[in-house]
Order: sequence, then C-alpha cells, then structure tokens
Amino acid sequence: MKCGNEILPERIESIRYSQCSGDGSGIKCESESVSGAVSQRACVYCGARVVLNPITDAFHIVHGPIGCASYTWDIRGSLSSGDEGYRNSYSTDLRETDVIFGGEKKLTAAIDEVMARHSPRVIFIYATCIVGVIGDDIDAICRNAEEKYQIRVIPVKSPGFSGTKKTGYKMACNAIMNLITPSILPEKTADVNILGDFNLAGEMWIIKNYLRKIGISVAANITGDARVDDLKNAPAAKLNLVQCAGSMTYLAKQMEETFAIPFIKISFFGVTDTSDSLLRIAYATGDKNVIERAKAFIEEEKNRVIPLLDKYRKNLVGKKAAIYVGGGFKAISLIRQFNEFGMKTVMVGTQTGSKEDYELIQHLVDEDAVILDDANPAELEAFMTEMGADILVGGVKERPLAYKLGIAFCDHNHERKHPLSGYEGTLNFASEINLSMNSPVWEIISQGGMKYV
Repeated sequence: MKCGNEILPERIESIRYSQCSGDGSGIKCESESVSGAVSQRACVYCGARVVLNPITDAFHIVHGPIGCASYTWDIRGSLSSGDEGYRNSYSTDLRETDVIFGGEKKLTAAIDEVMARHSPRVIFIYATCIVGVIGDDIDAICRNAEEKYQIRVIPVKSPGFSGTKKTGYKMACNAIMNLITPSILPEKTADVNILGDFNLAGEMWIIKNYLRKIGISVAANITGDARVDDLKNAPAAKLNLVQCAGSMTYLAKQMEETFAIPFIKISFFGVTDTSDSLLRIAYATGDKNVIERAKAFIEEEKNRVIPLLDKYRKNLVGKKAAIYVGGGFKAISLIRQFNEFGMKTVMVGTQTGSKEDYELIQHLVDEDAVILDDANPAELEAFMTEMGADILVGGVKERPLAYKLGIAFCDHNHERKHPLSGYEGTLNFASEINLSMNSPVWEIISQGGMKYV
C-alpha cells in the first residue's frame, strides 16, 4: 500500500504501519473523528444508550427525531431474567415545527403517557442532536416529573455531535451514578459488582455462575440483566470488576472516589484471560478458601475445554486474523485467543482504545502488524487485502466489507445471540472461527473468479 492513496493525511498518525507512521509509538487516539472518514464512533447518544439499555425495568424516552430511537431499538443481544420493557423505545418524534417552537411540551406529554400506560421504576431522558441545538431545558422537565410522580427521571446529556461514542459512555455513567448514589453510604455487605458486561446471549449469567462456584457474591450487574433495586445495592460492594474497560472505567473511578470501592480490569474472553481473571478476583478477596476453590475450578475447566479446543486448533494454526472491535481491552483478549489457536493477528483496530491499550497491543502482535484507531471502511478493506487476512472479527457493519473481499467473518459485537465469554464461550468462538474460515464457499468463490477487491 502506498500511503496517501487510501489513507487521508489526517489519519496517518492514527495508524501504526511501517510505511506510514514509523514504529507506531504514541498512536493518536481518543480524539474526535476526522470529517469525511466515515467514522463509527461519532455518536454520543448511541454510546449512552448501549450502556443504559440493558437495565431491564428502565424506560427510555429519546427526545429527538424518530430515527434516533429506531437506530438504537433493541440493538443489543442482552437477555433478561425478568422484565422485557427495556427492549422498547419511546420517542418524542421531534419535527420541523418543534425545532422552531421547542419540544418541551412534547417531552412532558411523553413522560405523562409512559406513566399512564406503565409503572416504570426509572425513566432515562436522552437529549439528542436536535435538543442540543434548540436548547430544551430537560433538567427542569425531569425535576418536575420526579416531583409529580415520585420516581427517578434522569436526564442523559447526549447530543450526538458533542463528542465521540466514548463521551456517550461517560454520560451514561453519570446517569448511573445519579441513580445509585445514596444519601448515606451503606456498610460493605457483598463481595463484588460486575461492570461492563451487558449479558449478551446470557454472558452475565455465565460469569455470575463462575463466581458463585468459587464463593463470591455479586451486589449489582452493571448493566446486563440489571434492575433498579439491584443497582442501588452497588455501593455495598467491596470490589468492582471492570469487564468492558472502554465503557466502564470512568464509572469505576467515580465509584472508587465516591464509595471507596477499588476496581480491577478483567476479561472472560479465552481460556487464558478467563483463568487469570478468576485467580485475580480470588486473590483480591483475600479469602484462602475462595482462592483454593478458584484454583480447583480453573483446573477442572481447563481439563474439560482444552482437549476440545485442540480439535479445532489443527484447522486454525497458521491462519491470519484481522480484528476491528469497539474497545481496546476486547481487542487484547482476542489477540490472546488467536495466539492460543496458533493464529497470527495481522491487523487490529478499535473505536475507543486508549494509548495504554495500543501500547499493549503493539507488544502482543508482530512488527509487521497494522494497528488502527477509529478506522474507516476504506482503510479496513485496504489493510485486510494487503495483509492477507483469512478472517475478520468485528461488528455487523464490518460483515459486508469482509464478504466483498472473500474473507471469512465472525460477529463479536453486541447484536450476537450466542455467548463468547468464559470457557463455554471460548468453545463457541473456536467453533465459529473454524466453520467461518474453513467453509468450502471460499474455495468456490476463489476458483470462480468472484473475489472482489
């Protein structure tokens, strides 16, 4: 690839690639997207909604055009053990006349209608781009609604143009702190909170089951399969476990400062990370019995899972993987998983990775691997082709890019319906990678001259 042909000049500092940016030290990240780059991380509202949406007994009113509500309707594969109301979106459906005269009356009417039809425990009010322009006072409307109905009505300041998706994560974390902060701090009665697992395909249940088996109690799930009452128990925990670092590190730091709850970052993707995380959690409790149970459980699961993984490994050794996911911590776990399979990661990118994430990624991949921050489709296509990737692991928006190039694809994003966390998830991931990459269709396409570049 010749730098400058497929890459915007403003993007060169966000790419670690020998011909473009030297050794990649100090990769540019956590900045607003370059205009014209067709970035996937620019919507603050989307970032806020994906974090708060899995709270099962919450109601969400999107104060903005109907498109904002439809874009995020039931967007995660989050499962619930109880209420299903969180799957619905409610919108004020702002139109041209509302831009001129204001939408405050519409928002008040929407709150009144939700209260008349349902019995919500909490309502989140999302301020979208239009509201950021016309200046509706949603704080006052929320205060009036709380006084009128005696429930929490919480504003989420999330005009899409006011930052990146990561800004939306922070707005959601502020809303959660607004909900869970008590007037008096409770005694520490539970072991942990789990932050940043959204119960995609039931993964929160897998993690909680592991912790139960080694003797650790969970105060709150934030936010997979969460309920308002459970969330309010969060200040009673002794330790926070941060699974999705991109969305929840900000909340963990707030809770450490406000509630004196320390946190550790963990990952349940892959045998290595799952085992290491369980041990770190056990040691963090300081309970010898928990530590011994954790060691025994890990050994038992490894003996069960590794022989099964070896059956897939012979089909995967030597293959090349490309990764483009939301957070840096997930990308790091995926690189380690591919290493376990004997595969080489030749391209890795994230939407919200930090400098620390990219430094670690750089040490995990070979010198010739491409590292990208906030990539656009043209870059992904060009680098996958040049690096000879056999499979792309990403989100649903990247699927057409891979298939157009005749490259296998694995969905590791929030729409999926099967778990990829824990020991069970590792087997699912290995099976999907094997089936996707070794399907006869790729040979047929290649022989038929149908591989498009």
